Amino acid sequence: MDKYKSIDPNQLSIADGMIDWVRVVSKDNMVLYANKKMQEDLGENIVGKKCYDVLCRYNRCENCISSTTLEKGSIMRKHHKLGNKTYMIISSPLFDDKGEIEASVEVFRDITNEVLLSEKLQEKNKKMSDDIKFAKNMQNRMLPPKGMYNGLSIDYLYESSESLSGDYFDVFEIDENNTGIYICDVVGHGVTASLLTIFVRQSLRTIAKGNINLNKIMKELHKTFLSLNLDYDKYFSVFFGIYNKDSHVFKYVNAGHNSVPILISGKDIKKLMLKGYPIANIFDNVDYIVEKVTLKVGDKILLYTDGITETTNSEGVQFGVDRLINTIISDGNILENIKSSVNNFSIVHKDDYAVLLAEII
Repeated sequence: MDKYKSIDPNQLSIADGMIDWVRVVSKDNMVLYANKKMQEDLGENIVGKKCYDVLCRYNRCENCISSTTLEKGSIMRKHHKLGNKTYMIISSPLFDDKGEIEASVEVFRDITNEVLLSEKLQEKNKKMSDDIKFAKNMQNRMLPPKGMYNGLSIDYLYESSESLSGDYFDVFEIDENNTGIYICDVVGHGVTASLLTIFVRQSLRTIAKGNINLNKIMKELHKTFLSLNLDYDKYFSVFFGIYNKDSHVFKYVNAGHNSVPILISGKDIKKLMLKGYPIANIFDNVDYIVEKVTLKVGDKILLYTDGITETTNSEGVQFGVDRLINTIISDGNILENIKSSVNNFSIVHKDDYAVLLAEII
């Protein structure tokens, strides 16, 4: 130690009061100093020994941060497992009176509990991630198959910004002549929103079975939702319609869905404008206006959520309804054109979106 007179005894006394291990290592890998805590925990005097005798026992550490500190003067960090404990080691340069590096000061902080906690959190996060992947798979499997339903040809786009989506739609046969079709947008994202989409799906299929009275169906859906007794910030909008294959009449009702469905008849476009209350527990009793339109073969109805029209580009401009309509009336496949247009308009989609196209066959 005599050769390292520049090591301040006062600094060493401060280190002796620390709960972390502290040692000073020379350029030739000798331990010049070890604080009281390190000596007591190791149960031996390590001063005068090679630094790696304590950690690696037989040879120099593969990742020797002290060597880098001594060579470059850099403050280095690494994790090191010693026995059943894990340490964060920080190596700092110790300068002599001439400003040259003469040794490395190493501080060992016991982070065993933090590492164990991190491992437990990673394990729980993996389980949660696996559960969410399973739920997403189930949500996708519950989407209606593409194809024919009582004279309706169904196709769609479905994208979620997170693992689980709050946008959903369904197509199902009410009876041999009538087909129910809806699209809904649950407030928020994630698990809560996805659970509500399942509630909507199961409730509407049950309530509408053999029932083509749209106002009664929506009133019953609202009543069923109220029975859940959820917080006021949990609600959803839904546009629901019933198509009769014999009369070609499409009756529809809007429960607060602000993405106005579009009727496409050749090059003619008609917005199916209709107002109505969303399904929320701030309303005790609701009534809905029912409208109808007679369709012909080749007509198409496009249902969508605001994840399409509210997609924003790098300049803060939204995709909007007008751009959607221009995309619809352009040549080619409607859904492919919409997907391409949205992707070209905005590289990153921050919201879920769903687009359902029903064509009269």
